[in-house]
Amino acid sequence: MAQVAKVIELVGSSSVSWQDATEVALREASKTLHGISGIDVTHFTAEVQNNGVTVWRVTVKIAFAIERS
Repeated sequence: MAQVAKVIELVGSSSVSWQDATEVALREASKTLHGISGIDVTHFTAEVQNNGVTVWRVTVKIAFAIERS
């Protein structure tokens, strides 16, 4: 890991699972961030309809290296 890292917070959603929601957030972050070194899942929530989970959500903190020019 770099000596200095920046951490951002994102919310990922999935109709499949909490793991998939985490991977969705990481996949989106990877499109614009380089040097991702870690992910911390901090919160889980879900939407329920007709006694079943329809959407899983995770709040994640993603750490990445600060690039120098």
